Amino acid sequence: MTETEPGPATVAEADERLKRVNPLTSIMRRPELGAVAGLVLVGAFFFVTADPSMFTLSGAMTILLPASQLGILAIAAALLMIGGEFDLSIGSMVAFAGLIFGIAVTNFGLPLWAAILATLVIAAIMGCINGQIVIHTRLPSFIVTLAFLFILRGMTLVGLKWATGGSTQLRGIGDAAGEGIIRELFSGVAFEGLFAWLAQHDIIEKFPNGLPKVTGIPISILWFVGIAIVTTIVLLRTRLGNWIFAAGGDPNAARNSGVPVDRVKTGLFALTACSAALVAIITVLDAGSADARRGFQKEFEAIIAAVIGGCLLTGGYGSAIGAFFGAVIFGMVSIGLTYTSFDSDWFQVFLGAMLLLAVLFNNFIRRKVTGER
Repeated sequence: MTETEPGPATVAEADERLKRVNPLTSIMRRPELGAVAGLVLVGAFFFVTADPSMFTLSGAMTILLPASQLGILAIAAALLMIGGEFDLSIGSMVAFAGLIFGIAVTNFGLPLWAAILATLVIAAIMGCINGQIVIHTRLPSFIVTLAFLFILRGMTLVGLKWATGGSTQLRGIGDAAGEGIIRELFSGVAFEGLFAWLAQHDIIEKFPNGLPKVTGIPISILWFVGIAIVTTIVLLRTRLGNWIFAAGGDPNAARNSGVPVDRVKTGLFALTACSAALVAIITVLDAGSADARRGFQKEFEAIIAAVIGGCLLTGGYGSAIGAFFGAVIFGMVSIGLTYTSFDSDWFQVFLGAMLLLAVLFNNFIRRKVTGER
């Protein structure tokens, strides 16, 4: 072996793939780091400034309820952003899917399971239409879904007025849906017996009459946690997860490697629409009515939660668990202000500041880890 010929050790040292990464660097590379840090800071802020009742079990449920509904949307939006696309119609889809579900239950008298299935199928079709338009026209998904934001909202207004004879609300859905196991999967609270037992044994707070102050866990929270777990496993442990990252990072290279980029992106659009339909079904059953204003501006809040959770606007980077924490931060700020002496109108200021700080923090960490300038 000559002096100019590198030995095996030299080659191994030159190959970055064979270098050991220290635990701190590995943690800093995680997309959700900014969201976790933000959650700690926001929690510390409210711990100092808010009424102590915010940190009771009932306070936690009050925070997690709106966070869970937003989080279902945010996780789906995060997957789509990792795949390199946006969906600005997701808020309008909540209202439109609520209309479809309400009409199916009341006007057509479908069984609850059939109404839910029809709503999800129609939402998936609308999502696929979004995806196919983006793929075949090569228009930015921002523009296509912005158009559908108005289309779906307008169709909801027209449909509600047709179904009700002029009103923008469709009532009586809760009564028409009836009771049963299917409804319990999408409405109300779970583990009521467990919480009653906990109150009986003075483990959780209860009223003077012995009833628990928190009767159970709202169903939307269980959906939120379950979806976060499943999507995280899919992203980190499956071939589909690799395809999503590849489709958003470099679509051309992904296609050359055999990744079905168009099918992946179409599926992500359908998934985003179905997540909006799920939120619509949950909220309609809980409220007992469909409303044309439901889901208003939720598309922006979902994208903000995803960005706070570490998703890049350029695609190919992010995490579902980051969007989970981003939604919890959103719920903590929106509800937490009511536990303080601050005017709740400061909410949007907090939200905008969190978005900006999250993006700056994520960019800073990424540059430190990757050596970018």
